[in-house]
Amino acid sequence: MKVGIIANTDKPGARATIDRLSNALSARGLSYYLDKEASAFCGLADGLDGPMLAATCDVIAVLGGDGTMLNAVAKLGATDKAIAGINIGTLGFLTTCTDGEIDVFVEALISGEYKTSRRTLLTATIISADGSKRDFHALNEIVLARGQTGRLVSLSAYVDGELLNHYRADGLIVATPTGSTAYSLSAGGPLISPASGVFVITPICPHTLSQRSLVIWDDNLVELSPENADEAPMLFTVDGREVVTIDHGDRIQVRKAAHVLNLLRLPGHSFYAALRQKLNWRGG
Repeated sequence: MKVGIIANTDKPGARATIDRLSNALSARGLSYYLDKEASAFCGLADGLDGPMLAATCDVIAVLGGDGTMLNAVAKLGATDKAIAGINIGTLGFLTTCTDGEIDVFVEALISGEYKTSRRTLLTATIISADGSKRDFHALNEIVLARGQTGRLVSLSAYVDGELLNHYRADGLIVATPTGSTAYSLSAGGPLISPASGVFVITPICPHTLSQRSLVIWDDNLVELSPENADEAPMLFTVDGREVVTIDHGDRIQVRKAAHVLNLLRLPGHSFYAALRQKLNWRGG
Protein backbone atom coordinates (compact mmCIF):
# COMPACT_ATOMS: atom_id res chain seq x y z
CA MET A 1 0.00 0.00 0.00
CA LYS A 2 1.20 3.51 -0.86
CA VAL A 3 0.19 6.37 1.43
CA GLY A 4 0.23 10.03 0.42
CA ILE A 5 0.81 12.71 3.06
CA ILE A 6 -0.53 16.27 2.99
CA ALA A 7 0.11 18.47 6.03
CA ASN A 8 -0.78 21.90 7.33
CA THR A 9 2.77 23.06 7.89
CA ASP A 10 1.57 26.09 9.88
CA LYS A 11 0.25 23.86 12.65
CA PRO A 12 2.45 23.61 15.75
CA GLY A 13 3.73 20.04 15.89
CA ALA A 14 3.30 19.45 12.14
CA ARG A 15 6.88 18.26 11.62
CA ALA A 16 6.68 15.87 14.57
CA THR A 17 3.43 14.42 13.23
CA ILE A 18 4.86 13.98 9.72
CA ASP A 19 7.89 12.19 11.17
CA ARG A 20 5.76 10.00 13.43
CA LEU A 21 3.50 8.92 10.56
CA SER A 22 6.31 8.36 8.06
CA ASN A 23 8.29 6.33 10.61
CA ALA A 24 5.24 4.22 11.50
CA LEU A 25 4.55 3.51 7.83
CA SER A 26 8.18 2.63 7.07
CA ALA A 27 8.42 0.36 10.11
CA ARG A 28 5.52 -1.68 8.76
CA GLY A 29 6.80 -1.85 5.21
CA LEU A 30 4.41 0.71 3.69
CA SER A 31 5.58 3.27 1.14
CA TYR A 32 4.74 6.94 1.55
CA TYR A 33 4.91 10.10 -0.57
CA LEU A 34 4.76 13.73 0.53
CA ASP A 35 3.00 16.49 -1.33
CA LYS A 36 5.12 19.41 -2.50
CA GLU A 37 4.46 21.67 0.50
CA ALA A 38 5.13 18.96 3.09
CA SER A 39 8.21 17.82 1.20
CA ALA A 40 9.67 21.34 1.09
CA PHE A 41 8.80 21.81 4.77
CA CYS A 42 10.87 18.71 5.57
CA GLY A 43 13.77 19.91 3.41
CA LEU A 44 13.15 17.39 0.62
CA ALA A 45 12.84 17.98 -3.12
CA ASP A 46 10.73 15.09 -4.40
CA GLY A 47 7.20 16.15 -3.41
CA LEU A 48 4.19 15.44 -5.64
CA ASP A 49 1.43 17.83 -6.63
CA GLY A 50 -2.15 17.01 -5.59
CA PRO A 51 -3.39 15.12 -8.69
CA MET A 52 -0.14 13.12 -8.94
CA LEU A 53 -0.33 12.24 -5.24
CA ALA A 54 -3.89 10.99 -5.73
CA ALA A 55 -2.89 8.97 -8.81
CA THR A 56 0.16 7.41 -7.13
CA CYS A 57 -1.22 6.50 -3.71
CA ASP A 58 -3.90 4.16 -2.38
CA VAL A 59 -4.74 6.29 0.66
CA ILE A 60 -4.14 9.98 1.35
CA ALA A 61 -3.43 11.07 4.93
CA VAL A 62 -4.20 14.73 5.65
CA LEU A 63 -2.50 16.10 8.76
CA GLY A 64 -4.09 19.14 10.37
CA GLY A 65 -7.75 19.85 11.04
CA ASP A 66 -11.05 20.22 9.20
CA GLY A 67 -9.77 23.29 7.35
CA THR A 68 -6.75 21.33 6.13
CA MET A 69 -9.09 18.63 4.85
CA LEU A 70 -11.15 21.17 2.89
CA ASN A 71 -7.98 22.52 1.27
CA ALA A 72 -6.77 18.98 0.52
CA VAL A 73 -10.01 18.13 -1.29
CA ALA A 74 -9.46 21.10 -3.58
CA LYS A 75 -5.77 20.25 -4.02
CA LEU A 76 -6.33 16.57 -4.91
CA GLY A 77 -9.15 17.13 -7.39
CA ALA A 78 -11.54 14.37 -8.42
CA THR A 79 -10.34 11.08 -6.92
CA ASP A 80 -11.94 7.91 -5.57
CA LYS A 81 -9.02 7.20 -3.24
CA ALA A 82 -9.72 6.99 0.50
CA ILE A 83 -8.74 10.17 2.36
CA ALA A 84 -7.95 10.06 6.08
CA GLY A 85 -7.78 13.14 8.27
CA ILE A 86 -5.29 12.98 11.15
CA ASN A 87 -6.04 15.89 13.44
CA ILE A 88 -3.15 17.64 15.09
CA GLY A 89 -5.01 18.26 18.33
CA THR A 90 -8.61 17.29 19.09
CA LEU A 91 -10.88 15.23 16.86
CA GLY A 92 -12.76 17.16 14.17
CA PHE A 93 -15.87 16.35 12.16
CA LEU A 94 -13.83 15.39 9.09
CA THR A 95 -10.88 13.69 10.74
CA THR A 96 -10.28 9.98 11.05
CA CYS A 97 -8.24 10.08 14.26
CA THR A 98 -5.92 12.32 16.28
CA ASP A 99 -2.15 12.52 16.00
CA GLY A 100 -1.95 10.39 19.14
CA GLU A 101 -3.58 7.48 17.28
CA ILE A 102 -1.17 7.17 14.35
CA ASP A 103 -0.12 3.62 15.25
CA VAL A 104 -3.79 2.58 15.40
CA PHE A 105 -4.35 4.21 11.99
CA VAL A 106 -1.40 2.42 10.37
CA GLU A 107 -2.43 -0.94 11.84
CA ALA A 108 -5.93 -0.41 10.43
CA LEU A 109 -4.46 0.19 6.96
CA ILE A 110 -2.55 -3.09 7.17
CA SER A 111 -5.46 -5.13 8.53
CA GLY A 112 -8.09 -3.46 6.37
CA GLU A 113 -10.22 -2.78 9.45
CA TYR A 114 -11.63 0.53 8.32
CA LYS A 115 -14.58 1.80 6.34
CA THR A 116 -15.13 4.68 3.97
CA SER A 117 -17.92 7.23 4.30
CA ARG A 118 -19.06 8.52 0.90
CA ARG A 119 -19.45 12.30 1.14
CA THR A 120 -21.38 14.25 -1.47
CA LEU A 121 -19.64 17.22 -3.07
CA LEU A 122 -21.15 20.31 -4.68
CA THR A 123 -20.38 21.72 -8.09
CA ALA A 124 -21.14 25.44 -8.39
CA THR A 125 -21.09 27.17 -11.77
CA ILE A 126 -20.89 30.95 -11.94
CA ILE A 127 -22.55 32.14 -15.14
CA SER A 128 -21.55 35.74 -15.73
CA ALA A 129 -23.75 38.28 -17.50
CA ASP A 130 -21.50 37.94 -20.58
CA GLY A 131 -22.16 34.17 -20.73
CA SER A 132 -18.74 33.03 -19.46
CA LYS A 133 -18.67 30.19 -16.90
CA ARG A 134 -16.46 29.12 -14.00
CA ASP A 135 -16.81 25.86 -12.06
CA PHE A 136 -15.98 25.28 -8.39
CA HIS A 137 -16.24 22.22 -6.12
CA ALA A 138 -17.14 22.24 -2.42
CA LEU A 139 -17.27 19.65 0.33
CA ASN A 140 -19.07 21.82 2.90
CA GLU A 141 -20.91 24.69 1.24
CA ILE A 142 -21.08 27.56 -1.19
CA VAL A 143 -22.17 30.98 0.04
CA LEU A 144 -23.53 34.05 -1.74
CA ALA A 145 -23.36 36.97 0.68
CA ARG A 146 -23.32 40.74 0.86
CA GLY A 147 -20.08 42.47 -0.03
CA GLN A 148 -18.82 45.73 1.43
CA THR A 149 -22.24 47.11 2.26
CA GLY A 150 -23.40 46.81 5.85
CA ARG A 151 -27.01 46.47 4.71
CA LEU A 152 -29.10 43.41 4.00
CA VAL A 153 -29.20 42.34 0.35
CA SER A 154 -31.90 40.86 -1.88
CA LEU A 155 -31.31 37.46 -3.42
CA SER A 156 -33.51 35.03 -5.32
CA ALA A 157 -33.31 31.24 -5.15
CA TYR A 158 -34.79 28.78 -7.65
CA VAL A 159 -35.04 25.00 -7.36
CA ASP A 160 -35.26 23.13 -10.68
CA GLY A 161 -36.34 26.36 -12.35
CA GLU A 162 -39.15 27.11 -9.88
CA LEU A 163 -38.94 30.13 -7.61
CA LEU A 164 -38.19 29.11 -4.03
CA ASN A 165 -38.07 32.56 -2.46
CA HIS A 166 -36.95 36.15 -2.63
CA TYR A 167 -34.65 36.55 0.37
CA ARG A 168 -33.72 39.71 2.24
CA ALA A 169 -30.72 38.65 4.30
CA ASP A 170 -26.97 38.83 4.76
CA GLY A 171 -26.68 35.96 2.30
CA LEU A 172 -27.57 32.36 1.47
CA ILE A 173 -25.76 29.08 2.13
CA VAL A 174 -26.18 25.90 0.10
CA ALA A 175 -24.61 23.08 2.11
CA THR A 176 -24.03 19.35 1.83
CA PRO A 177 -24.79 17.02 4.75
CA THR A 178 -21.08 17.24 5.61
CA GLY A 179 -21.37 21.03 5.61
CA SER A 180 -24.41 20.95 7.88
CA THR A 181 -22.04 21.03 10.87
CA ALA A 182 -20.19 24.10 9.59
CA TYR A 183 -21.42 27.57 8.51
CA SER A 184 -25.01 26.40 7.99
CA LEU A 185 -25.18 25.20 11.61
CA SER A 186 -23.99 28.55 12.96
CA ALA A 187 -26.61 30.26 10.78
CA GLY A 188 -29.36 28.16 12.38
CA GLY A 189 -29.47 25.23 9.96
CA PRO A 190 -30.17 21.60 10.94
CA LEU A 191 -27.69 18.83 11.58
CA ILE A 192 -27.84 16.23 8.80
CA SER A 193 -26.42 12.71 8.75
CA PRO A 194 -23.62 12.43 6.13
CA ALA A 195 -25.33 9.60 4.22
CA SER A 196 -28.50 11.63 3.60
CA GLY A 197 -29.09 12.38 -0.08
CA VAL A 198 -29.97 16.03 0.49
CA PHE A 199 -28.74 19.62 0.44
CA VAL A 200 -29.79 22.38 2.85
CA ILE A 201 -30.43 26.00 1.88
CA THR A 202 -29.93 28.31 4.87
CA PRO A 203 -30.44 32.09 4.90
CA ILE A 204 -27.89 34.14 6.86
CA CYS A 205 -29.55 36.56 9.30
CA PRO A 206 -32.81 36.90 7.30
CA HIS A 207 -34.92 40.02 7.76
CA THR A 208 -38.04 37.85 8.19
CA LEU A 209 -37.71 35.23 10.92
CA SER A 210 -40.12 32.90 9.10
CA GLN A 211 -37.47 32.36 6.41
CA ARG A 212 -35.93 29.15 7.70
CA SER A 213 -33.56 26.50 6.37
CA LEU A 214 -34.96 24.17 3.72
CA VAL A 215 -33.76 20.62 3.09
CA ILE A 216 -34.03 19.52 -0.55
CA TRP A 217 -33.16 16.46 -2.63
CA ASP A 218 -29.54 16.52 -3.78
CA ASP A 219 -30.56 15.82 -7.39
CA ASN A 220 -32.20 19.26 -7.52
CA LEU A 221 -30.58 22.14 -9.37
CA VAL A 222 -30.36 25.29 -7.25
CA GLU A 223 -29.87 28.71 -8.83
CA LEU A 224 -28.99 31.86 -6.87
CA SER A 225 -28.70 35.43 -8.09
CA PRO A 226 -28.58 39.02 -6.77
CA GLU A 227 -31.80 40.95 -7.35
CA ASN A 228 -30.82 44.63 -7.13
CA ALA A 229 -28.05 46.32 -9.08
CA ASP A 230 -27.45 48.91 -6.35
CA GLU A 231 -26.61 46.16 -3.83
CA ALA A 232 -23.93 44.56 -6.01
CA PRO A 233 -21.28 43.38 -6.00
CA MET A 234 -21.85 40.41 -3.69
CA LEU A 235 -19.29 37.82 -2.62
CA PHE A 236 -19.30 34.13 -3.52
CA THR A 237 -17.19 31.71 -1.45
CA VAL A 238 -16.45 27.98 -1.66
CA ASP A 239 -15.68 26.20 1.64
CA GLY A 240 -14.43 29.56 2.91
CA ARG A 241 -11.59 29.55 0.35
CA GLU A 242 -12.09 31.19 -3.03
CA VAL A 243 -13.74 34.60 -2.94
CA VAL A 244 -15.36 35.71 -6.21
CA THR A 245 -17.18 38.98 -6.87
CA ILE A 246 -20.73 38.48 -8.13
CA ASP A 247 -22.31 41.35 -10.09
CA HIS A 248 -25.94 42.03 -10.89
CA GLY A 249 -26.87 39.82 -13.84
CA ASP A 250 -24.58 36.95 -12.75
CA ARG A 251 -26.09 33.60 -11.73
CA ILE A 252 -24.84 30.70 -9.65
CA GLN A 253 -26.01 27.16 -10.43
CA VAL A 254 -25.44 24.54 -7.72
CA ARG A 255 -25.73 20.81 -8.28
CA LYS A 256 -24.38 17.52 -6.95
CA ALA A 257 -20.86 16.87 -8.19
CA ALA A 258 -20.12 13.88 -10.40
CA HIS A 259 -17.56 12.55 -7.89
CA VAL A 260 -17.62 11.98 -4.13
CA LEU A 261 -15.12 12.12 -1.27
CA ASN A 262 -14.35 8.74 0.29
CA LEU A 263 -13.58 9.65 3.90
CA LEU A 264 -11.73 6.92 5.79
CA ARG A 265 -13.28 5.97 9.13
CA LEU A 266 -11.76 3.81 11.89
CA PRO A 267 -13.84 1.60 14.18
CA GLY A 268 -15.23 3.66 17.05
CA HIS A 269 -14.77 6.96 15.21
CA SER A 270 -18.15 7.88 13.75
CA PHE A 271 -20.07 11.01 12.81
CA TYR A 272 -22.25 10.53 15.87
CA ALA A 273 -19.25 10.18 18.19
CA ALA A 274 -17.86 13.42 16.74
CA LEU A 275 -21.21 15.13 17.34
CA ARG A 276 -21.23 14.09 20.98
CA GLN A 277 -17.69 15.33 21.49
CA LYS A 278 -17.71 18.55 19.46
CA LEU A 279 -21.16 19.70 20.62
CA ASN A 280 -20.55 18.56 24.19
CA TRP A 281 -23.71 16.45 24.30
CA ARG A 282 -24.41 14.86 27.66
CA GLY A 283 -27.06 12.51 28.93
CA GLY A 284 -29.74 13.60 31.39
